[in-house]
Amino acid sequence: MLKPFIAIIGACCAVPALAAWQLDSSASQLHFLSIKNSQVTEVHAFKSFEGTIDDTGKLAIAVDLSSVATGIPIRDTRMQEKLFETGSYSQARFNAEISKTVLSMPVATSVITTLQGTIELHNKKVATDFTVMVNHLDDATFTVATVKPALLNADDFDLGAGVEALQSIAGLQSITKTVPVTFAATFTRE
Repeated sequence: MLKPFIAIIGACCAVPALAAWQLDSSASQLHFLSIKNSQVTEVHAFKSFEGTIDDTGKLAIAVDLSSVATGIPIRDTRMQEKLFETGSYSQARFNAEISKTVLSMPVATSVITTLQGTIELHNKKVATDFTVMVNHLDDATFTVATVKPALLNADDFDLGAGVEALQSIAGLQSITKTVPVTFAATFTRE
């Protein structure tokens, strides 16, 4: 008699862990690196992005490409216009699935896992994996952060011509087309 009661209580307690989650953009960061002239590495970011994880574990992130932040306003404008072509392509999207096992892991636990998904950018969809650490901080919060950078190639997204245009405008010998990407995201329950 007690076992069925405990099973019902356990099932009811597990359901909220699978509730929808909202990305807290004020507590999250998305960075990428650029390498110019084979020696100079610079860190850049996107300042505006949003995302959700639904109750089935579907992760959807949308990045506002016009929010690119390089620390140099004219370079931001050039990246928006020449690289990302924000007049035609306003967002990049990442879609993946997080397992229910990860989403329902106990509070104060963490796990390293792989997010297998796709990035949509510039009308191209590219399969992309991120190795991440997921931390379940409390009943309403967990974090997902890369433990190593994912390497994206500009040519996979038809951005090669944009990289070459930036190189020419800046008078550089080279800009590497392979870009390391990292993120740290905080999700809270809706």
